[in-house]
Amino acid sequence: MTIDADFPGGNIIFQSQEGDAVYLRQDPRDTEGWWFYWYFRVRGAEGRELRFQFTDGNVVGARGPAVSLDKGLTWEWLGLEDDTHDAFTYAFPPEGEEVRFCLGMAYLQQELDKFLAAHENDPALRRDVLCKSRKGREVELLRLGRMDGGEEYRWLLVARHHACEMMANYVLEGIMESALAQDELGAWLREKVYCLVVPFMDKDGVEEGDQGKNRRPWDHNRDYGGRSLYPEVRAVKRRFMARGVQRPDVLLDFHCPWIYGPQDEAIFWVANDTNQEKIDRLSAILQRVRTGPLPFDPNDNVPFGEKGNGWNCWEGYGGKETFALAPSHWRNVKLVGSLEVAYANAHGVPVTAESARALGRDLALTLREFLESG
Repeated sequence: MTIDADFPGGNIIFQSQEGDAVYLRQDPRDTEGWWFYWYFRVRGAEGRELRFQFTDGNVVGARGPAVSLDKGLTWEWLGLEDDTHDAFTYAFPPEGEEVRFCLGMAYLQQELDKFLAAHENDPALRRDVLCKSRKGREVELLRLGRMDGGEEYRWLLVARHHACEMMANYVLEGIMESALAQDELGAWLREKVYCLVVPFMDKDGVEEGDQGKNRRPWDHNRDYGGRSLYPEVRAVKRRFMARGVQRPDVLLDFHCPWIYGPQDEAIFWVANDTNQEKIDRLSAILQRVRTGPLPFDPNDNVPFGEKGNGWNCWEGYGGKETFALAPSHWRNVKLVGSLEVAYANAHGVPVTAESARALGRDLALTLREFLESG
């Protein structure tokens, strides 16, 4: 039997095995402090029942680990074991030659490539390159909708400023699917909207299985003020923030919060220091038009300020500008905000690839009404 993380997105440190008990921990790499991402595979354990005990904190989320029997192509939640967040037990099927376990339902280059291949002949979708990452990977910039210069609205949607926050990408897919759908909303999006999407703001971190959050000396989402460290952030600033460029009307950054707990088992907007009224209006629309399974309650939103939440304030960001908290860059836009997508559980409803995509479709409809009524 072998346990390893030698594949894209993998992250684990195997420590020891005593009979059917396996001891392991997440690899923090260049993270400042502690974080919770892990993703590993087990081969050669067919028919066995093993208990996996994590030795560095509570890193198992609200629905237990995500499990894949097909090398990460599809996932299911195993379920939480007796409210235990530092261990899980798994009975390997007789045919389970390779089983993968992850904090969430992994979204990597293979998932993006699958989406692009499904729409490779669609003229309303184009794959371009934003830049090269520090390690030479191409960082995708996807273009959707109206691309002839006649659009009424220009959107910029980004995800994975923090490499581990994978569930956000499924929401992005839902928005992109809406722009390509052969229905009335899709037709409106292709007529009115030029949508630009950066699926992986920390491309190297995503593919190499880094935590990404609190990367030293600071992470990608603390890199928007002054001279930026990361090529992806520099490219976004150059293309969309620089003096004289056409800035988007809508700018949304997609994240995932903590892995369990009442505040974090929800879908919620994080306001900045200027956009609370717009976030309130957007939230009221989303609550009303939502048809997907994931609940949304505006009361879960996190306002900006020095008191009351402990992190959504200038001090909580170390005084550094983020994508959505960059007042020197985003003046006079129609909407800028951050959406937090729960890793596994939203008010008791499972967050899965499909339910997250449905949330993306709800968001596309919400943005349409927000813009048309604004």
